[in-house]
Amino acid sequence: MGEDTSEHLGEGPGVPVGGASRSVGELADLVTPMAIRTAATLRLADRVADGIRTADALADATGSDPGALERLLDHLVTVGLFRRACEASSEYELTAAGAELRDGHPDGLRRRLDTGTAIGRADLAFVELSHSVRTGAAAFPERYGQDFWSDLRADQVRTADYDAQMAVDVTAWAEAVQPVYDWAGLGRLVDVGGGSGTMLAALLKAHPDLRGTVFDQPETARAARSTLAAAGVADRGDAVSGDFFGELPSGAGGYLLCAVLHDWDDESAVAILRSCARAAGRTGKVLVVEKFGAGGEAVNTAMDLRMLVYFGGRERGVTDLTVLAARAGLTVREVHPADRLAVVELTPS
Repeated sequence: MGEDTSEHLGEGPGVPVGGASRSVGELADLVTPMAIRTAATLRLADRVADGIRTADALADATGSDPGALERLLDHLVTVGLFRRACEASSEYELTAAGAELRDGHPDGLRRRLDTGTAIGRADLAFVELSHSVRTGAAAFPERYGQDFWSDLRADQVRTADYDAQMAVDVTAWAEAVQPVYDWAGLGRLVDVGGGSGTMLAALLKAHPDLRGTVFDQPETARAARSTLAAAGVADRGDAVSGDFFGELPSGAGGYLLCAVLHDWDDESAVAILRSCARAAGRTGKVLVVEKFGAGGEAVNTAMDLRMLVYFGGRERGVTDLTVLAARAGLTVREVHPADRLAVVELTPS
């Protein structure tokens, strides 16, 4: 689907990617990725599917310049996401690949690529990747003037969208980790940074004797209460607000950190683990759920750079987590694999 950029960037030696060979120029080219993200932002795939098929009509529907939009569409034809209805037609149609940009597609790709959503907006900070590489710090503040979380809290629409996107992701994670660990044996679970409550709701529904609490920022905690109520588990689950660098509700059997630590640098991750360790005391457990990759060490390099650019965080293997846990007074007791995920059980050293 990539265009031929050799005229502009030089062919050079091929680089094998996913079984195909692409030139370095093709790998570095920004035209097609940004064209696709613009199509996602303007919801072009859904509009074409709904019968709005000419550049003029699509421009009117999206508030765009007709000529510029036609040029965008023609490039999307070139790369195989759209096609002309016939050679002389002014109407566009979707290809099978272009249908992936529809809102109802199960991959949820359109939302992630939309530059108005939290994730799509954060991806644009990759233009400042060199800042992160030079400093080890997040690139997001370089582009937007404040960190990811402050930027998110400033826009309620993006906050709601982010919570919804994370809920979709966590639903799949919950299905994977639910059978590999004795959640019911914890008695009570605190989901630290638990977002909209999707993970806790799933665990409470699967284990009728388990009780739990979502601990997150005030706006997110309110959303979590709604999720728990909708799931019919509000009698066993609640949500409280606070800062996980401070004091957590104490005395629970388990403290869950699901996709939390990779958002943070090492010092911050240790501080979060220490907060959990204090609350867990001598008998509680700290449970870290992340994508640890094959053998617990194969880090997803693309996601690793995302964590760097968004937050100044990083993906970690189990060995990395073991080192951080030791600094927080915890030790890895057992690793429970779950597809590409794992539940790492930490106990007091």
